[in-house]
Amino acid sequence: MSFHRLHHLVRKELLVLFGSPVAYLTLALISLITSLLFFDLLRDYNQVLFLYTSNTMRGFELGTIPAYINIRDQVFVPLMSQLGGALIAIIPLITMRVFAEEKTQGTQEFLLTTELSDTEIVLGKFVATFLFAALLVGVSFVYPAAAIVRSGLGVGHLFAVYIGLLMLTFGLAAIGLACSALASNQLVAAVSAYAVAFTFYDFSWANAFVNEWTGALLGAISLLPHFTSFASGLISFADIAFFASVTVLSMAIARLSLDLVRIR
Repeated sequence: MSFHRLHHLVRKELLVLFGSPVAYLTLALISLITSLLFFDLLRDYNQVLFLYTSNTMRGFELGTIPAYINIRDQVFVPLMSQLGGALIAIIPLITMRVFAEEKTQGTQEFLLTTELSDTEIVLGKFVATFLFAALLVGVSFVYPAAAIVRSGLGVGHLFAVYIGLLMLTFGLAAIGLACSALASNQLVAAVSAYAVAFTFYDFSWANAFVNEWTGALLGAISLLPHFTSFASGLISFADIAFFASVTVLSMAIARLSLDLVRIR
């Protein structure tokens, strides 16, 4: 593998990405959505605090607040869940063009005839997309980070939440890239990426219809259960390994799609 060629491909993908208004629209959307979700949850949390501290709720003495009324459980855990749902809709806007655009413009065959191997092509496109995904997480993390620092939850909690958002974003981006590699155009890539991510985001609804073993299996392959522990300030290497496995599997699917093109 040539890191020089890989560097040029990553650079080219980033230039194409930031040359499109979709990238800036996506950054603006995630910033707006995060701020709206965060301030809405924070408003509800402050209202509850006011009710308890002003002794307007019976059964509690003045100034006493139950342990379950805290910024972690009332703001950050639901925020991470809601933000995850928003990312499912936003990430496909970025990943839809990465492979599918090459097919639409007829440049895929040219790319396959370069000195780049299939592995380098897939790796370069994934790295470029993941770099943008990291920027996306950074933009979406501004308000939660400020509140974590001000609330005294600590740097460790801040780091865990950021890692969780990063892992989820990478997982969704990997799914989107695999769908883009298999799709014939960008619209199909975006719709299929959304459908797959939405389906695998949370299977808890199926627990009422399946046995315990099947429910445990569906939970193990769902994205949300592997994401929620980060919002509570816990970093699980098993959850990190899960998202890494999603990425590796998606890269293998994208590589297989290029192999099929060469066979044709």
